[in-house]
Formats: sequence, C-alpha cells, structure tokens
Amino acid sequence: MTERYDVIIIGTGAGGGTLAHTLAGSGKRILLLERGDFLPRELGNWDPKTVFVEGQYISKDTWFDGDGTPFQPQVHYFVGGATKLYGAALYRLRPEDFGELRHVDGISPAWPLSYDDLEPWYTAAEQLYQVHGNGGEDPTEGHRSAPYPWPAVSHEPRIAQIAEGLEKGGYHPFHAPCGIMLDEADRPRSTCIRCTWCDGYPCLVHAKSDAEVIAVRPVLGASNVTLLTGAEVTRLDTDGSGRTVTGVAVTRDGNQEVYTGDIVVVSAGAANSAKILLNSASDAHPHGLANGSDQVGRNYMFHNCLAVVALAKERNDTVFQKTLGINDFYFATDGYEYPAGNIQMIGKSNAEAMRGEKPKLTKLSPEWTLSDVAKHAVDFWLTTEDLPRAENRVTTGSDGSVHLAYKASNDAEAARLYDELKKIMNHTGMAEHHVLGKNFYMDMSIPLAGCAHQAGTCRFGTDPATSVLDINCKAHELDNLYVVDTSFFPSIGAVNPALTAMANALRVGEHIAQRIAS
Repeated sequence: MTERYDVIIIGTGAGGGTLAHTLAGSGKRILLLERGDFLPRELGNWDPKTVFVEGQYISKDTWFDGDGTPFQPQVHYFVGGATKLYGAALYRLRPEDFGELRHVDGISPAWPLSYDDLEPWYTAAEQLYQVHGNGGEDPTEGHRSAPYPWPAVSHEPRIAQIAEGLEKGGYHPFHAPCGIMLDEADRPRSTCIRCTWCDGYPCLVHAKSDAEVIAVRPVLGASNVTLLTGAEVTRLDTDGSGRTVTGVAVTRDGNQEVYTGDIVVVSAGAANSAKILLNSASDAHPHGLANGSDQVGRNYMFHNCLAVVALAKERNDTVFQKTLGINDFYFATDGYEYPAGNIQMIGKSNAEAMRGEKPKLTKLSPEWTLSDVAKHAVDFWLTTEDLPRAENRVTTGSDGSVHLAYKASNDAEAARLYDELKKIMNHTGMAEHHVLGKNFYMDMSIPLAGCAHQAGTCRFGTDPATSVLDINCKAHELDNLYVVDTSFFPSIGAVNPALTAMANALRVGEHIAQRIAS
C-alpha cells in the first residue's frame, strides 16, 4: 500500500479504541487495524451454552505453555477487543498501588507515575465510558476531582440484604463501579435493560460501555479515520538505523499488505503486542523490536483469581448481580500483614453455564438439582495481585506462535482472601461450608487460558535498561513507536485493569495529539 497515515493503531480495545477516539478530533489521518471483525449480533450473544459451553466467541488461537503444551487462550478478536465480553467493572487502581507494596512472594514495584498524575485521566475515562458509582463508599479509594457521571447501579433485594449483613458485621461493602448505559431514573428510555447477560457475554443491545460502542463506532464517520478489519499485523519493519518504524506488515484476506505511518501504536493485548515486537527482529533489533533491555514479553501478569459460588436457603432472584464490592482485605490488616485483594460480584449463575461442574457444585446439597443450585447461588470473583516476574514471559516459536511461561504468585494471599470470604458469609446467612470455587471456562486450561486481565509485557519506566517504554509509552529505542494497552503496567494491583488502560490511552493520546499538531 502506498497510502500513508499520520497514526496507525494496531488493536481497537480499551487502549487502541480509546486512543483512536482521542485522536480522531485532530483531523490527522488515523488508520485502525483490527485482527477480528465486528462481533455478530445474534441470539447466541445471550445464550450461556453458546458463550460458555461452546465458546463461540473465543479465538481459535493455539498458544503453548512453558512446557510446550498447546492450549486455547480465552482471547477475543473483535472490534472493541476484550471489552466486548468483559464485565464492565471499571475500577481505579488505589493510590498505594502506584507505590512499592510488599507481598508474601515479593515486591510489587512502584510506577513512574503517581495516582495524582493519573487521577484527571481516570476522571476523563469515567466520563467517556459512562461509569456508574458512588464515590466515598470504599475506604481504600483515592481522591477524585469529579463525581462519577452516573449514580451507582442499585442493588436488587438479595444483594441489598447481603450488603446490609456485611455492614452490620463491621465491613465496608460498596457499590461496584460499572460501565453500562443504564438510566434507572428513566427505564423506558434506557439503552441498558438491566438483564442478566452482561458479565462474560456480548451485549446484544449495545448497552455495555465497551470500546467498540463508546470509542470506535462514534468516530468511524469521520473522514480522517479508517478501520480495516480482518487485518492481522505480523511484523513491524524499520529503517536502517532501527530508530523509525517504516512499515506495518499485515495479512488480510490471504494477502500480504504493508502500511506506513508517521507514528505506529501497538495495542493488541499484552501477549500479542509482545508477539508482534518479538517477531519484528532485525539486524538493528536482533532480539525483537524495542527489546535491547530484554524486557519485551517479560513480567507477564494476569491476576490470581477465583470464581466462587455461595449457597443459602434463600433464593437469589437477582437479575443483574454485579453491583457490590468489598475491599476490606485489599491491603494488610491487623490480622494479616500482606494485601489479600478485592472481592466483587460476578454475573448470576445459571444451570447451563454451570453444567460442566455438576458433580462439584451439587455435592453442596446432594438432593438439589443443578437448577436448584443456580437459583440459590450468589456469585463472587476474588482477585489477588499477581507479581511481575521476569521468568513469567511471552516468547515466540519458529512459526511466530505465542509461548507463555507462567507460574502464579501470592497463592497464600489468594487463599487468605478465600478464607475471609467464607468468614464474612456468616454475616449474610450463608455458612462457610456452602462456599465453593467454580470454573466458568470448562474446556480450557485454567488458569493459563484465563487471560482477560493480561498485562505487563512492555513495562514503562524511566530507565531504558529495565523497561521497554518511557513515561509516555513510547519505546525507548524508537522515535515513532508506542505501546498503549495493558502491556505498559509495571504492576497490576488487585482490581480490573480496563479503566487504567482507558485512562492511560487518554493521557498518551493527548501527548501524541500535541506531537502530531506541530
């Protein structure tokens, strides 16, 4: 291709999609390259069998673990990236997350930015993605320069009952920040219908605040923005000095194409962004593009997570369950010297999605059917911080495929968080022995395949010897290459990373806009 663009953005998710939205108003020529297509709107979007049992929307990729064993990663290639099926839990990192934190298995490193540096961008991201929440309820949250743009999504009766029990027990439950286009004050005109098919499902009515709906679609009508779908980037080429990316090589419709741009932004997800850079090795960059520090692909993180179902005699007729969070154990407590993590609700269980775990779940009460279990289930997601370790890394095979070596960290903290959840359930009418872990992804290798929160493979920092990117997410070793997805994270905290990726994309977007304006 001979056409030249001012900015080429690879990937349309939380990072790339948000960046495109930020730059569209500059008038400069923007090219968006998306490996997938628009996610089809079909009844299967809201069918648990289609989504969880058949894995209809999961990539057919094959990755390999550290021993060379193949597995199918839970990644999604669509316009909007991983946000198309995320739960829209849009949390800020806590102020302490930006500093050094001591964990049972080591140190979570400090960021080159502080919470105060990122706070205005968090506020802007919450406005853009229409986040619902109540500031001030969670004692661990940082200060905010503006309130949430929408009030928190209300608790349904069973969840309100649980929240009340927790408060009476001395805990601090809060309304979870959520990105859905729900107007509870005017339900007839609300885009969101407050259904149960949100967490882990595509939204059939486009009412989830995902990157496609919020960021990409609104700018596609602009004459300066071009989106190419089905465009998989295979490598980046540079000039002889190695300082400038001169070509973006793409496979599309079976053809090989090359696009050129003054600035190139990689935002393909932590594993695939590392893959692109590593597969772009050249004489000037023999170990992979921007990899003179040997940090590209290293420090892979994706959280130490556990899905939990708790059962009670009371029915749980909640429809939209993802409204409550608990951070009482996010940092060290009087009874435990290490951080344990975040507890939040997840989408409501149903019999179809739980079918693969029938023996495990029904043993809680053998006389119950699986449908009974689902009707009485209250569902939680437990997240413990995963440490960046050099040996947890993405490499590529001779065919360019992703190889992911990974060993979990902070298992003792995750176990502690699970124990704390079981204890606090005593305040909600659910006994400890009726709390059990569950697995949504029945046909895949877990935990390695559960990479929705992947981060860290191109960390940013001030020292080129220990980081890949500078403070503006530009590669230290190149003049026109940026990485704007969760790859830049030096640490991951214990809350969902999407809002931080969005906020950073807005921040970097302003930097790039100023650069291309000159």
